Amino acid sequence: MTTIPEQFKCFRINQLEDKIVSGLENIDIDDLNPGDVTLKTEYSSINYKDALAATGAGKILRKFPLVGGVDVAGEVVISNDTRFKEGDKVIAACSGLSETNDGGYSEYARITSEAAIKLPENMDTKTSMAIGTAGFAAGLALYKMKINKQIPEMGPIVVTGSTGGVGSIAIDMLSAAGFETVAITRKKTHDDYLKSIGTSEIICLEDMEIGERPLEKAQFGGGIDNVGGTLLSWVLRSTVPEGNVASIGLAADFKLPTNVMPFILRGVNLLGVNSTTLPNDFKQEVWNDIANNMSPQKIDQIINKVVTLDELPEQFQAFLDGTIVGRVLVKV
Repeated sequence: MTTIPEQFKCFRINQLEDKIVSGLENIDIDDLNPGDVTLKTEYSSINYKDALAATGAGKILRKFPLVGGVDVAGEVVISNDTRFKEGDKVIAACSGLSETNDGGYSEYARITSEAAIKLPENMDTKTSMAIGTAGFAAGLALYKMKINKQIPEMGPIVVTGSTGGVGSIAIDMLSAAGFETVAITRKKTHDDYLKSIGTSEIICLEDMEIGERPLEKAQFGGGIDNVGGTLLSWVLRSTVPEGNVASIGLAADFKLPTNVMPFILRGVNLLGVNSTTLPNDFKQEVWNDIANNMSPQKIDQIINKVVTLDELPEQFQAFLDGTIVGRVLVKV
């Protein structure tokens, strides 16, 4: 039986008066929120949401203090859930970590049964966190598209926000599942990166003419959109009949200036993707599908870097500045 040390290291976020204060602390197991499964953490990751939470740039946490990190993967050391035993590998993502419960930036993590997902047999914890919350959203989008009869023969899938965590994993998963992809990016300097992870074509946003016609040329089989606004509207108007467009994010705008013609004249389907409200068994099903049918093949290229807990505090500003390409992992 694993012995949990009296004190262990974590990255904790607190609020003092109206100011967010965060940093490394030593805590004991009783300082963590109650939970059914205790893990020896192996990996976590850094998402834009983590940067907002850690710096106070966004109101993410609903109570204080909390350990940061919306993702976690590790080995079970204590379990009150009959699904898991000591030594099992477990992941948690899209489950309220670092929002309502302590997260993954800790040498030991304690999670609820509702958050705990069994690591698929043919996936390791590093890969699971390279996927993480960002990649799970991309995987859920493709899962829904496939249920809705999306097939490669319908044409390439356009991915917006393609150099970020969601976009990068989406391109890799789509390629693994047999789809060609078109990447839309603001960053002309990242063509080599996008080609290395499997994209078939790159469109620079600055060179595009979005237009305002009710329907554009039907050139995409479907889309995975992280941006929202006028770009999502253009993707919908440029999708072939019966194609599916998954909406994941709103990096540019939460508004959608569109018309009904893509829907009633081409039968285009707009699929909403919210990975945080899924029941546990559905999450497990999607994780298994990711592992078995669309497992990313370019993880090494997508992982920008791997940092330690000690290096973690200095990483967040780059996410807020929008200079991060791919995924950043935290090895605990």
